[in-house]
Amino acid sequence: MQPTQKKPGRILRVLKTYIERIRAFSPNARKYLLSIIIYGTAIGVYRLLFNFYILSLGYDEALVGNLVTTSSITSLVAAFPMGYLADLLGRKASLIIGFLVTGLSVLLMVIFPSVPMFIAMNILMGASQGLVAVTSGPFLMENSGEKERTYLFSFNSGLSMVANSIGNWIGGYMPTWFGSWLGVSATNAKAYAWSMGIIVIGVVLALIPFSSLSNKRLPDSERSVFAPISFIKKHPKALGKLILPMMVTAVGAGLLMPFMNLFFRNVHHLSDSTIGVMFAWGSLAMAVGLLAAPPLAEKFGKIQVVVITQALSIPFLIMLGFGPFGISATAYYIRIALMNMSGPIYSTYMMEQVDPGSRAMVASLSSMAHNFGWAFSPTISGYIQVKYGFGPVYWITIGLYLVSIALYYFFFWKNRDKPMMTGEAVKAE
Repeated sequence: MQPTQKKPGRILRVLKTYIERIRAFSPNARKYLLSIIIYGTAIGVYRLLFNFYILSLGYDEALVGNLVTTSSITSLVAAFPMGYLADLLGRKASLIIGFLVTGLSVLLMVIFPSVPMFIAMNILMGASQGLVAVTSGPFLMENSGEKERTYLFSFNSGLSMVANSIGNWIGGYMPTWFGSWLGVSATNAKAYAWSMGIIVIGVVLALIPFSSLSNKRLPDSERSVFAPISFIKKHPKALGKLILPMMVTAVGAGLLMPFMNLFFRNVHHLSDSTIGVMFAWGSLAMAVGLLAAPPLAEKFGKIQVVVITQALSIPFLIMLGFGPFGISATAYYIRIALMNMSGPIYSTYMMEQVDPGSRAMVASLSSMAHNFGWAFSPTISGYIQVKYGFGPVYWITIGLYLVSIALYYFFFWKNRDKPMMTGEAVKAE
């Protein structure tokens, strides 16, 4: 009887701790999370339908890959300037500008569909998403205490995934709704264009909670344009270890992740609405994993959770790519939860290694690592798919993921007792 009584008691303690951590979220953090829910829903629609929109206009997968590459290269090149801009403008203005430019870019691609416009707007989106990316981590750090910080990072990612799932689900049906209203097929470019127009409305609504955010700016002395260079010079080895595993993962992810909707359509012959529902459930599976991550990190350690969950995802990635539909779909849900639940945990770990004045710069480096992988991988993947299909793409991705897991293990788990940056790890704020 005693072991049976212990298990419910342990679960209740975990739930109680979780509720306490959520209640500790600051007003700024709560407003940010509300905005992320609205914005994430709009982006969920965009991520599902944009590739289909491009194909419906008569273009092929190679252009889809080139557009992803264009956006990622822009984010890569703009990462350092965006980090400085985030400190200069403050977190509030940076988030507002990032959201507005994203919405404007989508609107112009719908109104003026052409290859030059797609390229130009993906450049703008790359810059705006880079600005949001380098602002979000420091914003969450500055608006959280040590106890609830990991929960806030994971809750942010979890809510984004839930919002994405809602956007995926709605987005899967929107071409049918608009196609019926316009008197065209659900795969017609007009149906996709009207569906994507809803994204702009969502982005505008997401700005409302930001209007009452309190704004913080760093002192002028901490906003030097040479701050990135001096910080890199001061901690080159530690920064290299923090960034390299992320970069390798990003190269692998860039080969496969932008094309998952095309994989299910071309390989398993699913309809847009079915893919939308699958993506919605996939985002929910990811959200469950993200929300489960903080208690695991408290119990086992941040790096341990990163290594174990990513390693466990590899067999399911193999089943996803090479199994029949039933196995592939099941593996998709399990794999996406395991691989992604470590993201906010590692982001928290990175932000904890540096002082407040350097966070935007480290966030810039993190963004650069992510976008370096996505800058060329989608273009390579697009050409591989046209010539050889998805098989080689999966094997290359699996190999790169294994390399990144090994780097996390040897850099951090095996040497976890060694300080990263000579005592500059951030304390509770």
